[in-house]
Amino acid sequence: MPATRIGTSQQLLEELRGWVEHETPTTDAAAINGLMDKAEAELRAVGAVLERIPGRDGFGDHLVARTPGEGKPVLVAGHLDTVWNHGTLASTIPFRVEGEKAYGPGIYDMKAGSFFAFHSVREILRQKVRTRRPITLLLTSDEEVGSPSSRALIEAEARKACAVLIPEPAGNPGKACVTARKGVGRFVVTVKGQSAHAGGNWSEGASAVVTLARLITQIHALVDLPGGTTTNCAPIWGGTRPNVIAPEAGCEVDFRTATVEKAEALVAAVMAMAGPQPEGTTVTITGGLNRPPMEEGPGNLALYEKARGIAARIGYDLPKQHRGGGSDGNFTAALGIPTLDGLGCSGAGAHAEFEHILWEELAPRCALLCELLETLEG
Repeated sequence: MPATRIGTSQQLLEELRGWVEHETPTTDAAAINGLMDKAEAELRAVGAVLERIPGRDGFGDHLVARTPGEGKPVLVAGHLDTVWNHGTLASTIPFRVEGEKAYGPGIYDMKAGSFFAFHSVREILRQKVRTRRPITLLLTSDEEVGSPSSRALIEAEARKACAVLIPEPAGNPGKACVTARKGVGRFVVTVKGQSAHAGGNWSEGASAVVTLARLITQIHALVDLPGGTTTNCAPIWGGTRPNVIAPEAGCEVDFRTATVEKAEALVAAVMAMAGPQPEGTTVTITGGLNRPPMEEGPGNLALYEKARGIAARIGYDLPKQHRGGGSDGNFTAALGIPTLDGLGCSGAGAHAEFEHILWEELAPRCALLCELLETLEG
């Protein structure tokens, strides 16, 4: 167990409830900043050295809190934004406890984990617990849309750190932490054609929809499940009326890859589809890799073994897993900084109407993160 007293699961749930009931959609900077204000005030009261980075491009602020110590710090990074719009709490996922489950918008992804990070740092400072390395806590506001305004900050803090801990949700089933994640990218495919009457002047037209349909099948053919590569074309749009040859069409493309090399090959293959087409249309493609793959290297595995040993002493097994979804850990691992992800609470339903945590596991999961913060040496 950590030297820091973190409290019981019931006590943690009572304070976490306040975070969950403060709705923070990524699109509402003011709402996110309101919760950021609460975290900042609590951390200032216990002596953290704070830096508030103003939001930009419509996103909320980011908060950096530092504890004293010598050497490279341990970075623990979480986000306060969620995918849920205002009103979800009242209409769809009210905060409630049903047996072992506590429900609420964003409670699993990832307010419980971000609260772990905040609570651990606050209590380490309040109780004046000595840690082997200083700690940097980073709370951001835009992870759910790809971290466009926080990526540079995350990478800058990671470069200063000896290790990075990401309290994204634990795996379900199995309560696993994460040692590898797929890289994530997006494309926007736009096709320009030539409109014409679909009956009387068919041959004068060039259907953007036909071109798009062909490209979608080519992009789908890049899927390699055994190799860890997937693509998904959605949403799709095109055309105006049934009796008009479609002058425009397009789609978005999500792709995931297990390695940087596979990402580069997929990006090259898709971008090669742009330009003039046999149907007489023209294709424009924008986008690329957003989050590089978090590959499982020796540094990640060493952190995992440390965490597994702590979990065993606390009294539970900690498996590891590779996950298809991305996180801010993708950025830090790609820099070569040892990164361990999935250190948040167990539960299920990320981005779904049954989102919940297993609330009785709040204390043991938080204890693991707190002890890592106390004892990591780099």
